[in-house]
Amino acid sequence: MTQTGMNARLSALGTMMEPVAAHTSRTLVGRDAELEQLCELLGIHPRRARQGVVLLSGDAGVGKTRLLMELRDRAQAEGWQVAAGHCLDFGESALPYLPFSELLGRFDTELPEVVERVSAMHPALGRLQPGRRVRTSSEGSSEAEPSADRGELFDAIHALLDAAGAEAPLLVVIEDTHWADQSTRDLLGFLFTRSFINPVSLVVSYRSDDLHRRHPLRRQVAEWSRLQTVDRLALSPLPDDAVRELVRELAPELLGERELADIIDRAEGNAFFVEELVASGAGAWVPDDLADLLLVRLDRLSDEARQVVRIASVAGRKVSHSLLEAAAGLPAAELDAGVRQAVEMNVLVAGTKTYSFRHALLGEAVYDDLLPGERVRLHGQYVAALAAGAGRGTAAEMARHARRAMDFDRAVTAGIEAGDEAVSVGGPDEAARHYEHALELLEDTERAERLGIDVSKIVVKAADAHSAAGDSQRSAVLLAEHIERLPADAPAAVRARLLSNYALALSITETPLDPVEIVNEALALAPEGESPLRAKVLAIHARVLSAYHRLEEAENSATEALGLAERLAMPVLASEVVTTMSSLRFKRGDGSDGDAVRAALQDAVARAAAAGAVSAELRALFLIGRSHQEAAEWDDAARWFAAAVDRGLAAGLPWAPYSIEARWQLGWVRYAKGEWDAALDLLQIADDDGGPLIPRSIIEATRLAILSARGNDVSADLRRLRKVWPDEGGVAVFSAGIEIEAAAQEGDAGAALATYDDVVDVLTRIWTEHFAGRVRLAAQTIAAVARAMPAASAAERSALLDRAAALRADGDAVVERFVAGNASWGPEGRAWALRLAAEHLRVRWLAGVDVPDRDELLAAWAGTVAAYEELGSVPELARARTTYAGILRLLGDTAAAREQGDLAREAAHQLGAVVLLDELRASGSTPARATSTASQRLTAREREILALVAEGRSNGEIGRQLFISTKTVSVHVSNILGKLGAAGRTEAAAIARRDGLLD
Repeated sequence: MTQTGMNARLSALGTMMEPVAAHTSRTLVGRDAELEQLCELLGIHPRRARQGVVLLSGDAGVGKTRLLMELRDRAQAEGWQVAAGHCLDFGESALPYLPFSELLGRFDTELPEVVERVSAMHPALGRLQPGRRVRTSSEGSSEAEPSADRGELFDAIHALLDAAGAEAPLLVVIEDTHWADQSTRDLLGFLFTRSFINPVSLVVSYRSDDLHRRHPLRRQVAEWSRLQTVDRLALSPLPDDAVRELVRELAPELLGERELADIIDRAEGNAFFVEELVASGAGAWVPDDLADLLLVRLDRLSDEARQVVRIASVAGRKVSHSLLEAAAGLPAAELDAGVRQAVEMNVLVAGTKTYSFRHALLGEAVYDDLLPGERVRLHGQYVAALAAGAGRGTAAEMARHARRAMDFDRAVTAGIEAGDEAVSVGGPDEAARHYEHALELLEDTERAERLGIDVSKIVVKAADAHSAAGDSQRSAVLLAEHIERLPADAPAAVRARLLSNYALALSITETPLDPVEIVNEALALAPEGESPLRAKVLAIHARVLSAYHRLEEAENSATEALGLAERLAMPVLASEVVTTMSSLRFKRGDGSDGDAVRAALQDAVARAAAAGAVSAELRALFLIGRSHQEAAEWDDAARWFAAAVDRGLAAGLPWAPYSIEARWQLGWVRYAKGEWDAALDLLQIADDDGGPLIPRSIIEATRLAILSARGNDVSADLRRLRKVWPDEGGVAVFSAGIEIEAAAQEGDAGAALATYDDVVDVLTRIWTEHFAGRVRLAAQTIAAVARAMPAASAAERSALLDRAAALRADGDAVVERFVAGNASWGPEGRAWALRLAAEHLRVRWLAGVDVPDRDELLAAWAGTVAAYEELGSVPELARARTTYAGILRLLGDTAAAREQGDLAREAAHQLGAVVLLDELRASGSTPARATSTASQRLTAREREILALVAEGRSNGEIGRQLFISTKTVSVHVSNILGKLGAAGRTEAAAIARRDGLLD
């Protein structure tokens, strides 16, 4: 390509960002330093090889867009292409990947050969083509497109940007991500962590004042900020001198000093407010309220222009010319005149084919100023335009307009269509909202009959979407509500559909109801013969019975379901059934041939992947991981769990059943292997306040176990998790263990026993009194009793001995029941059973009552250590060795005690387990000085924080300097102290200076 052609192309790409409006200062005021910093961070000038990613934040109106326009001009001058995508405020009708659809549309126009080439290699790219997402004049087909693999979509966008960067360096700008949907945020996170072969840089802007505590972007900004490839730039308000300069640039002769001072005072450094005050004349008549201030601009418009602006505000911040024209219904000359004046007066900004408000706040103020009846009428005009195909828009837009126009029939059909579209691109949260909005309107039974919609099918779609988003509780509640509403004469097929799905939802939650009874009722109501509904009900029947170990009945239902699914050409359902049948082999054990079971599950994975049955694929991947986990084959377990986590992420289902469980179990595997930093990284998703409560709580327990062992006070977090115990036994059994061990460290046997009693009470009600985890909890509680025994009075010792004996009996009863029932009792169970017996012997020995023989005590602890060594659990082995070393020392075998203590200390340093190091010191084991090997285990971030600690900075000061939270700094400091074997910050600083860690 010639240089002239390249420049022409760059010029065309430059129009992807809206031009500077006529009445805005064309001189960048007060932002020179930020512009230079942006250019440097993004590699625009000076040019650098590494891609740049910048998060640009600032309050609404502070000047982010104006700075980005200047950045665009600078980048073009340096030979860069510039492309921009915008997030829009669709409220409850979010459209997944909207800014990337916009980017793709622009690339398709400007670089068609690049788009064609990439699309050939990545067909998934076509799903984001604007034309594919726009409704036609028809109401949409009854069949939704199959769900896309989100990983393929992500790879396709990455490949497109990389290919565009081959033409010339590419700067991608994504604006207003505070309005971004979850799918867009996930795609941005993907791009931030992937390098490009060609020069591609990204800048992402958002309103910092919109990021309230529960805003979904807040957590992701924090996570992105931890990436080495991501930099942050926050725009602060302009100083008074810069505001004065800006006012003089806008109105050099119109304002006196008094008016100028008034603007400086009232604008508070917000460039947009400054421009609005200047444009409105800055007279005393301008009201203080911002909305009124914004609306003053409309007073200068003609009636025709004001009407055009009002109509445009109903569309949101941006509207295409074709849709505005169709919705307005004005004569062409009148429309053009109105638009032209609105653009000239800096109310609207003209793009290539669209008009947008110069600032989002302006559009919102205009919309809010409409009369209620006026809003309804104008939304109706948009509905008519979209329905006739005169204007182009998405199903989500149609649903929003129809709902606000009181056109509820159309809102239902468009909402269902929007939900299907969201599912197809991996947006379950958005899909669930669309379906639920439709269901609210379908409560009118006449409407459902008029539209010919089977409400039960939409209920199941919504329930499936909630489940895929990780909210199985909401899924069950939704189904229960609609079952309750069914009239007595409801068709049997409708009742069967809802009951079967309700049973499935209940089977993966804690419930006092009997899912088996419910699913049996559903099967009795299912139609006979070659019926797709019967096949689905049978498949669910098999899954529910399998969950409750009714394996023979489950096998029968699965066999019938598979036959029906194959005869009726239902490949996704067939894959689900094959996975269920493979899981039955896993639960039965099929003898001792674990390899054969895993091979069957791997076949199920392949079949599910081929059919696009993501749920079945996740389930099979998880079960393979569990089979290795139960055999203590940690590396293989980690590999398969990681595969399930990655598949869930690729499909946009990080919280879905078996996706989040795989993350949980992978976290525990990394915990057991001693890879605590990697586990913490994996479990950061628990910080997502927008995520479902129970899945977040499940993985939070693992993280708290690490933080507690590293000396952090997690008591408040553990109290919070107690509220979830009745809803998820997994949270109860693991978080209770952390509480018990924390009580043991304080020598508070009473608190440990109380926690044990509380958790057993809860789990007995929702599970059974003979749950496997009771062995571990009993062993941990006896250990707490042993810690308290030396300081106990004679009366207290007697009571503690009685409780210890009861705890031993509790654990032994569980083991006996499992063994008698031929249930699997793997290496982990055996290790905890040995620890239970050894801890009970220790209690008797310390109490001086029924004292065990020395050889018996030592053999029990040697066996426990050997069992944990075989298991390969680094932290539990270190804890067992610490206790064993203390016993050996008290019995006078100092050489053996030193050997066990040194091994435990080495592991504790590796883990950063401050609590364990303290216990070793308390037992008389001399702490080792930090070695160069221990120091080398510090991560780059930990070294950075250590240097600031050595300077005497507080956690708050460190957090502000590194743009991370104070809590995150505290976690890092605890890790540093543990790894260096330091008792406090002063000692850590001294060790750092001694070992040259600050060089």
